[in-house]
Amino acid sequence: MTEPKLNTPLISASSRKLPDFKNSIKLKYVKLGYHYLISHGMYLFLSPLVVIFAVQLSTFSIQDLYDLWNNLQYNLISVILSSTLLVFLSTIYFLTRPSPVYLVDFSCYKPDEPRRCTKKKFMDQSRIIDTFTEENLEFQRKILERSGLGDSTYLPEAVLNVPPNPSMKEARKEAEAVMFGAIDELLAKTSVKPKDIGILVVNCSLFNPTPSLSAMIINHYKLRGNIASYNLGGMGCSAGLISIDLAKNLLQVHPNSYALVVSMENITLNWYFGNDRSKLVSNCLFRMGGAAIILSNKCSERRRSKYRLVDTVRTHKGADDKCFSCITQEEDSNGKIGVSLSKELMAVAGVALKTNITTLGPLVLPMSEQLLFFATLVGRKLFKMKVKPYIPDFKLAFEHFCIHAGGRAVLDELEKNLQLSDWHMEPSRMTLYRFGNTSSSSLWYELAYTEAKGRVKKGDRLWQIAFGSGFKCNSAVWKALRTIKPEKEKNPWMHEIDRFPVDVPKVSAI
Repeated sequence: MTEPKLNTPLISASSRKLPDFKNSIKLKYVKLGYHYLISHGMYLFLSPLVVIFAVQLSTFSIQDLYDLWNNLQYNLISVILSSTLLVFLSTIYFLTRPSPVYLVDFSCYKPDEPRRCTKKKFMDQSRIIDTFTEENLEFQRKILERSGLGDSTYLPEAVLNVPPNPSMKEARKEAEAVMFGAIDELLAKTSVKPKDIGILVVNCSLFNPTPSLSAMIINHYKLRGNIASYNLGGMGCSAGLISIDLAKNLLQVHPNSYALVVSMENITLNWYFGNDRSKLVSNCLFRMGGAAIILSNKCSERRRSKYRLVDTVRTHKGADDKCFSCITQEEDSNGKIGVSLSKELMAVAGVALKTNITTLGPLVLPMSEQLLFFATLVGRKLFKMKVKPYIPDFKLAFEHFCIHAGGRAVLDELEKNLQLSDWHMEPSRMTLYRFGNTSSSSLWYELAYTEAKGRVKKGDRLWQIAFGSGFKCNSAVWKALRTIKPEKEKNPWMHEIDRFPVDVPKVSAI
């Protein structure tokens, strides 16, 4: 396999941008969104009846109510049948409706100062270990300069050592530091006892030891023996939202429970020491980090919880071969393992994103936006009218956006396609700058940034969206149950939030 020239772009110009959503929306995904809405929408049927009954009741006078009572006294059978029907329908409704899922609190791991890695230190380390060619050292430098990462990201000890000493022992050491650090802080914040946790979901794509990461947590915190434990691997940067969706479904069948979700990635054993450029990009972007989240379906937890989970939408494009193979962990020609990023990655991400947001639209957009969108879509698709497609304004559905900080190019294209402002993109861009791409946990660093800025008010709606290998794109929608006061928060941004936002130049010379 010949090495590409230094000046040859890793991703072709046509594949570097997301597809234009305006010209490629498919009706079937809109229909899927409405199917989700109706299948979970029994309240839509009952709400108009309740409103009509309330309006009619408001017109009654005292005499009307007295006359109604007298009439009912002589129609005992009708009263019994009506009451029985009402009780029956109410019972069905309360038994079939999903239990509300609350996000009690979450925490993000902030590594110790010795783990900090500036871009210059990254390049010095890469040069010292003497495994990369001069051309590929220059290639990594150019990627770093344009990556959007700052000089305060973190790498594990095994990678920063000279020479690096990646091993199973060091990988476990990194995993323990990240997982236990995030969980310790979370348990202290919530005062939840480890024995009260009934569900555990852990996700880490590239490090899956035996015993599993979930078993390591159970052993360390002495969790109870009947805990429902799950360990998700190989699911990419969107696995954090898959874990949330899995925990949500488990909470529907385990009443009065707490669910602990841990999202992380492991760098130690997945640092690439070869010279395949498609695998070197991961070295430049991915950094150390993790998050822990506690969810609950307990009614008593609503008062102190931060958010209620409104909806999750999952999209999987793995049936398409190009989508399936665009991110692959494999060996290079010299037998060194790394994660290869296809030139078609941006195009594949665009297709998955388009499907996901088109399905999500009917669930979250206000009716005015849905009517305009649906009318233009039907006109174009069914009546072949030459009208400009209407792209719904998602800013009317959400106050805050947490878009996975996978890289600068993706954030730029999403900002353009969804017509978002710099203010909306700020949490994602600052997370990429301060912590790098921390894989599935990046969404929680972004939410922590939003909270630290004091932006979250009661009733605000939040959209988390991420994508990952396979290829997948997943969304979660949250509603704030209370106003978040920054002075009462403990998260990795708190001691430095006043420095942000910072200006991130297109090219930051090393």
